[in-house]
Amino acid sequence: MTKSYRIEIPQADLDDLGERLARVRWPEAIGGAGWERGVPLDYLKDLVEYWRDSYDWREQEAQLNKYPQFITEIDGADIHFLHVRSAEPDATPLLLIHGWPGSVVEFLDLIGPLTDPRAHGGDPAHAFHLVIPSLPGYGLSGPLRETGWTDGRVARAFVALMAGLGHERYGVQGGDVGAFVAPEMGRIAPDHILGVHVNSLVTFPTGDPADMAALTERERERLATMKRWQDEQSAYMQIQGTRPATVSYGLADSPVAQLAWIVEKFKEWTDPASELPEDAVDRDRLLTNVMLYWLTNTALSTANSYYERWHDASMWAPKEPSTVPTGVAVFVMDISIRRFAEKTQKVVHWSEFDRGGHFAALEAPDLLVDDIRTFFGGLIE
Repeated sequence: MTKSYRIEIPQADLDDLGERLARVRWPEAIGGAGWERGVPLDYLKDLVEYWRDSYDWREQEAQLNKYPQFITEIDGADIHFLHVRSAEPDATPLLLIHGWPGSVVEFLDLIGPLTDPRAHGGDPAHAFHLVIPSLPGYGLSGPLRETGWTDGRVARAFVALMAGLGHERYGVQGGDVGAFVAPEMGRIAPDHILGVHVNSLVTFPTGDPADMAALTERERERLATMKRWQDEQSAYMQIQGTRPATVSYGLADSPVAQLAWIVEKFKEWTDPASELPEDAVDRDRLLTNVMLYWLTNTALSTANSYYERWHDASMWAPKEPSTVPTGVAVFVMDISIRRFAEKTQKVVHWSEFDRGGHFAALEAPDLLVDDIRTFFGGLIE
């Protein structure tokens, strides 16, 4: 059964957060340490002070509550989602899937332009009815209390969600985790999915010497970026993929730990032209994203999603190429390489941008909106 939903966080939860932020115990700083050793102490102290004294959750809550929200149960799990219908009668249904450490907050700046293109300089023929779910175990869909929620299971749940809403034929867009789930939906329900659009798509080298020899200079740079990520920035994945419970105790007990765990990724994965995370993403929007992890106590179930992915044999098994048209948007920090993507996807659209990073919907919503319109417009027309 699907129920209407409105976010109403008890004041006691906000008071508890304020008390925890007021009595945080800080470590001693190590002189000369920068971001290469993790989030710098002075930076985090400043951000926590802003969170405690200036950030207004109720204002952000009201902004989220402007949009119709619902909770439904699928496969034993609660699924929270926004369902924003366009006024255009021929609008195309479109599912938007966030990633980690993201949430539905990522897509707030996309809702107006995609549902109401007339008011945002677009063609009304490129209007969309939007369905924006919180991943199972994430935010207002969480926490999960059972194992087994692999990306494939999430994909099946989202296919069921769209069917339950009466969307017989629709598009799917996703980044990060969404870029794993969206193509899987295309394999599960190819007759129902018009096309799949992804950003932050991870493509893996084939090992074929001919493929490697044919790489362009830019593609070799992306492989080098992937290598740097594996060597210097993948500790979060190693921990969440192997010992999610252990790390979750600190994240569930300390809002500062949860903030640091997330904000580090907003530093490392956003456009490097931005010196600090809030130079790339609005500070209040970033904190609202963190709040959806903290207030829902989903540190364990979100970390556990990495364990499921790592230990899912079907995830890493060879796959038949998808038959669903696929569009790929490549932003500055993405490591997508077309020749590798085409081994498993039916790539019919490929765009590369010189601004915007991993969190494209937050960093460069204008570019992402235009690319979504262009890709699906070509399929609709």
